[in-house]
Amino acid sequence: MASPPPPEAAPAEAGLESMEGLVLDTVISRAGARPAAALACASTRLRTAVADDSLWRRFCAEDLGLDAPVDPEGQPLPSFQVAYKVWLESFGMYPLPMVKRVKQFWTSMKTWLSENFPEAYKTLCKGVSEAQLKSAEDDLGFKLPMPTKLLYRFCNAQLPFSEDHDANKSISTHGLIGGYAFYDHWVNVHLSPLEQIVEETKDFYREFPDVFNGRNFIVVATSWFRPKTFLLDCSNGELYVGTYNLPIGGMLPCVPKALIKPAENDLAQDGLLLWLEEHLRRLQNGMIKTRMLMTSRYISLYPEAPPSCSSAVTNGIKVRSSAVFVPEHPGGPGEKFMFTYSIRMSVPEACMLGGVYYSCCQLSSRHWTIRSCDRVVSDVSGGGVIGQYPVLLPGEDEFVYESCTPLPKVPGSVEGSFSFVPGKLIRPEGKPFEVMVAPFPLEVPEYIF
Repeated sequence: MASPPPPEAAPAEAGLESMEGLVLDTVISRAGARPAAALACASTRLRTAVADDSLWRRFCAEDLGLDAPVDPEGQPLPSFQVAYKVWLESFGMYPLPMVKRVKQFWTSMKTWLSENFPEAYKTLCKGVSEAQLKSAEDDLGFKLPMPTKLLYRFCNAQLPFSEDHDANKSISTHGLIGGYAFYDHWVNVHLSPLEQIVEETKDFYREFPDVFNGRNFIVVATSWFRPKTFLLDCSNGELYVGTYNLPIGGMLPCVPKALIKPAENDLAQDGLLLWLEEHLRRLQNGMIKTRMLMTSRYISLYPEAPPSCSSAVTNGIKVRSSAVFVPEHPGGPGEKFMFTYSIRMSVPEACMLGGVYYSCCQLSSRHWTIRSCDRVVSDVSGGGVIGQYPVLLPGEDEFVYESCTPLPKVPGSVEGSFSFVPGKLIRPEGKPFEVMVAPFPLEVPEYIF
């Protein structure tokens, strides 16, 4: 009578089959999504292996940054395999690493806006189609950079301005890029939707035919208040900001040129994408924040963290200071560079002088020393600040004011002091004392916003 097969045989065969399955899964996974789809046609075994949705979950995560099976509009789909197919049909004409990168940018930007600036979040528009991009390129007469097209496929920037003044006013401070306000100079930069890009670019070429003749520029961002314009050179992917000499071709690069790779490949990146990614980083790390302007919230470009923002505490009074380069401001004769600076004063806990605590203190005068390339170009003293003499109380919000200063050359710096009295000017409770303003830089940054 034949002996029965050894009991170890079945587990060995099962183990071998399991090992083969693991190897097959590894091979398919490393091959990538497109080769995997081709392998499914080779045999029933391969078709079964490729149909495993955990495999397509991995492909969706690695190639597209998807953590759920949804289409480009965010609508749910039955599986990750279907999701990958739908995304490939929509974006297969672009390098997938760039698709993933642009998608992650807009996902992160929308998350930040929804949590910190919902008013601006509501101005974002649905992405455009390839047909709309092609129509815009036909109207312009030249091609748009690949990363820029992808940016607009995912989000058509912000609501366009219209002829309705009240409608414009309601969104005028909700610019995605933000700005600053000093005296009567208000800037708030919006990212332009595709239709506005085409319209404003055509207007630009008509207004300045000699300056832009033969150059493939588009207007990608503008301010509704004081004019400030950002232009993308579609020939090389470089982004520029117009200066006060823009009518005669005055522009400055907004992004380090060495980072721009306009070639049509997986590494391509233009100035607009780099600029927006840097802006998002500054929002996420708290370098810039939202602030109230009268009754509206806006993104303030005054830096809030060192080294661009200085901070000093004297006798319990804290002063934070920072500046922003203002390329569009004309200045005066010999004043090549203009800066706006923001000063924030507060008493975090208590005002104390000589061991004595005071309930409040009031500013009486200021003193500024302004340097250009280590040379003192201005030494100014005066009463109050912009005509005000703020009273500071412990624990209250910062008193904030903005002003400006020109420079003949950069880099430069500002430092100084404020004179305060304990109590109030009309009824001082002690002798005046000085409060330090730590030096803060005046320089043209690598990224201009």
